[in-house]
Amino acid sequence: MSDEEVRRVSDALDAVEQIADREERVRAKSQIMAAQVQRNKAWAQERTALIQELWADGNGLSYRQIADRLQIKLSTVQDVFRGYKGSGTARPKKVADGE
Repeated sequence: MSDEEVRRVSDALDAVEQIADREERVRAKSQIMAAQVQRNKAWAQERTALIQELWADGNGLSYRQIADRLQIKLSTVQDVFRGYKGSGTARPKKVADGE
């Protein structure tokens, strides 16, 4: 997706936020949020597959190189290999050795 396409999507979302009628605005936001839930699953699967391909079982790019290339956080790349799929706010706390 080009920067122009990303800008157009962002502009469309900005337009929804500018809907004057509050009920109409909330209905539109709710529809978008519901559709995005389904999209997020597919998008995350595609991102995970590409990250794994770029890693190539350790023979490809480093985690940091993958993050830089895809313009995502290093922790997102790390989470793929940890099998973590939740939000950052729900990430399990690290447990100290021996606990």
